[in-house]
Amino acid sequence: MVVGAHPVETIARTVFCADWRRGPGASLRCGLAALGADAEAAVVVLADGPNLAPAAVTRVVAAWRESRARVTAAAYGGARGHPVVLDRAAWDAIPDEGARSLEAALVPCDDLEPPGDVDLAADLPEPLRPSAREVEHGIGSERGRTTPGSGPR
Repeated sequence: MVVGAHPVETIARTVFCADWRRGPGASLRCGLAALGADAEAAVVVLADGPNLAPAAVTRVVAAWRESRARVTAAAYGGARGHPVVLDRAAWDAIPDEGARSLEAALVPCDDLEPPGDVDLAADLPEPLRPSAREVEHGIGSERGRTTPGSGPR
């Protein structure tokens, strides 16, 4: 997990990105730089996509293994989404705006639910949504609550 703008309490391994202000691509490059030299590619998912189907990851990784495309991404209804596999050959080409501008081989995932996009606690699926009391008292983050600006930059 790449962090920068805000401290994040997590048991996950984190990588601090001092250049987070430059944009999501800078944070992505920081995370990729932290991977070992033996990493051939990286699977990129967003922390705010709670409905990401494991089958989408499996499908996109399999397509990358077969094609070795520089960028391989899931597509839902023809629209590019996550997960994305970035071949090591693409890492240095990621602009500050992020990898979306890089041409991708699209893998149809129309039969799967798109990952979603959680920017506020109200955007979470009902079972993960904190109660009004939890929001009022600032608790409930252990269930995945996010606040504006808390995601990676």
